[in-house]
Amino acid sequence: MRKSILARLNNWIIFTLMTIVVLTIVIASTILINFLRKEEVKRVDILVTALKFQQEVNPSLDLQELILTINASNNTIPFIVTDKNKKPILELGFYRNIPEDIIKNPEKLRNLMGNMEKKYKPIELKVANGNKQFVYYDNSKVLNYLQYSPYLLGLFLLGYFLFSFWFFRIAKKTDEGYLWAGLAKETAHQIGTPLSSMIGWMEIMKLDDPDSEGVHEIEKDIERLRTISERFSKIGSVPELNDTDFNATIQENYDYLKTRISRKINFGLHLPNYNISVSHNKILMSWVIENLVKNAVDAMKGEGSISMSVLERNKNIVVEVQDNGSGMTKQQARNAFKPGYSTKKRGWGLGLSLAKRVVQEYHKGDIKIAQTEVGKGTIFRIVFKSQI
Repeated sequence: MRKSILARLNNWIIFTLMTIVVLTIVIASTILINFLRKEEVKRVDILVTALKFQQEVNPSLDLQELILTINASNNTIPFIVTDKNKKPILELGFYRNIPEDIIKNPEKLRNLMGNMEKKYKPIELKVANGNKQFVYYDNSKVLNYLQYSPYLLGLFLLGYFLFSFWFFRIAKKTDEGYLWAGLAKETAHQIGTPLSSMIGWMEIMKLDDPDSEGVHEIEKDIERLRTISERFSKIGSVPELNDTDFNATIQENYDYLKTRISRKINFGLHLPNYNISVSHNKILMSWVIENLVKNAVDAMKGEGSISMSVLERNKNIVVEVQDNGSGMTKQQARNAFKPGYSTKKRGWGLGLSLAKRVVQEYHKGDIKIAQTEVGKGTIFRIVFKSQI
């Protein structure tokens, strides 16, 4: 138990650290992209200033060299200069980092300028003689690609949280499985010690009166205890499904339970008049049926009627246990198969949980509450695939 708690704590620590790392990456990426965008805007301002000086009359040689250096250093940011009527100036030095196929295609160039204008307002450039020009520009390709990184990281974050949720759910189920399996095996061990002693005393009693009815009944109960011990010992290990005569298993359980429950309960069984073949483990299946019947008896407080039936429906074998007991609320029905949940003052709330494990994990079937209503009763339904 202590190891399970420590393992779960370590899982939460790892989960928290990974969450912090992922959020840090997302935040850092967003900050970096905003910084790069501002830096590129500053570079555009420098380019615009250079273009303005380029068009001055007789610029000095040093200024010309500086302007050429500024233009040549821009290998990433696309821009194009237009006249006052926003007609592109397709002379060398008035555009840069735009593919030639777009420059030569007026329609593509208009679309590109339209997209640029949507992102950034064109910069107005006042030139000589009172004329003006406009500079259209866009982000560099690298920055455009980086703009999608927060969305990709968001998808990664979503996938990470979904995976974490699945992982912790599986880990929780695994911990519960180990807990119940360990508890079951320990119970089998504890039952085994007094059971061996009882078998010895039974043999001594048979020497005095071997035909005694009481001796025979106690012998049946001892055999039942041995069966229960074997059931518990099989939990946590993969059982062999060597039994196929499903009718015989149900009938045997019915005959035993009918003699052990109150006479105030009307207990009926409905079996088909033909053989039902289902690969199952007789010992574990008997445990499932016994749990459902005892649950029904408790719901009726020892008085009422229970009907157990086996039928074939849509190529499936269906077992139903119906009672007219107290029924369940919707919340009780949702929690009925959860380990440790019980509406009774006594008991550990393991019966239905282990029954579900036996049916679903060991026999690949399904078990559920098909119908329930407070004050009217409950129907438990088990479904197996037919093997005929």
